[in-house]
Amino acid sequence: MDIKGRDFIKLTDLDDGELTELIDLSLELKGEGRSRVDLEKKVLAMLFAKTSTRTRVSFETAMFQLGGHAINLKWDETNFVKGDIEDESRVLDRYCDATMARLYSHEDIERIALASEKPVINGMDDDHHPCQALADVMTIKEAKGSLEGLRIGWIGDATNVFTSLSQAADLLGMEVTIAAPDGYGPKVKTGARLVGDPARAAEGADVLVTDTWVSIGQEAEKKRRLKDFEGYTLDARLLSLAAKDAIVLHCLPAQRGFEITPEVLDSPQCLAFDEAENRLHTSKALLISLL
Repeated sequence: MDIKGRDFIKLTDLDDGELTELIDLSLELKGEGRSRVDLEKKVLAMLFAKTSTRTRVSFETAMFQLGGHAINLKWDETNFVKGDIEDESRVLDRYCDATMARLYSHEDIERIALASEKPVINGMDDDHHPCQALADVMTIKEAKGSLEGLRIGWIGDATNVFTSLSQAADLLGMEVTIAAPDGYGPKVKTGARLVGDPARAAEGADVLVTDTWVSIGQEAEKKRRLKDFEGYTLDARLLSLAAKDAIVLHCLPAQRGFEITPEVLDSPQCLAFDEAENRLHTSKALLISLL
């Protein structure tokens, strides 16, 4: 795999071989369980317009454990807020070895990448969440051993996580069925199949996945969204329709009792916290590979 110096803006920036090697490297790094010095004296600029727990901590910890350093920059405390995206990006490019940005607009991340000569990583935007998809695929492979032919059932909103995971599934030979209400289906064309009934997505699935019904920036729509998603809770009934050895994923934070019940989230079949841990290992693999 040779992706050194490239950007990682959306999942499809990788081909199937590169994605497979990146996941295998993530598993290898997790197995090692020790710090390395691959990125000694390297600096990562981390730019946040959205709140963050897993993205910030995983990248900052990854840089530290690889011998480098991360700088946390809040969007509204920088001159990015003035709209000088290209100029500010060029400045970061002079100081740092890479930039990771977690923003609202995918277009803004693309503008940063175009203005930067060094790697730019999409830590999340409203349309894509490729770093989360890396951790999701790693968790599935860790649990299942192989990926080809696995069936993923997604219950609820076709969020940015859904888009990136579906793109990964297309590359790696997995099938995705999403159950979503009218108006909440896929926003990007992938191989995913859209159905209305959650039971159809859950039936026989090897992996069941859900995400929040109210994403960052959608708080004003909360009342309407909660009403629209009634009947789309990932509960014990839906889990019983999946394969006997099915696993459950949720990128967190979870709104217990809405998109997923506490019973399912806390069940042995739910690997949400392994999935969260794997954000660290995939962040390490991505940084090593790009820098």
